[in-house]
Amino acid sequence: QVHLVESGGGLVQPGGSLRLACTTSRSTLEYYAIGWFRQVPGKEREGVSCISVDGTPYNVDSFKGRFTISRDDAKNTVYLQMNSLKLEDTGVYYCATDRAPWSGCRTLATFYNYWGQGTQVTVSS
Repeated sequence: QVHLVESGGGLVQPGGSLRLACTTSRSTLEYYAIGWFRQVPGKEREGVSCISVDGTPYNVDSFKGRFTISRDDAKNTVYLQMNSLKLEDTGVYYCATDRAPWSGCRTLATFYNYWGQGTQVTVSS
């Protein structure tokens, strides 16, 4: 059973920063790519960033330059550093595991099968 726990969300002003964390097991990180996704009411869950098993990061174009994904293998944790936050970044952020072991980074939610509970990010002045 794959278990993922997100943390780090909260309320931040426009232009501010947050770092989200996704903690899982060592074996999960050894076999599965991890993705970060965002969901806002009325919209489909959208891919933000992902990191493959070998640690190669990938950001969706619309988030490049502001969001950075990284992994700390000693802590079994994947991070999403979010800078220069905008009002439209508000939403629930989820991490998830790709359904296929050893896959490269994929950013469509349909490729992912295990999800964390989500963490709320609110950008507001």
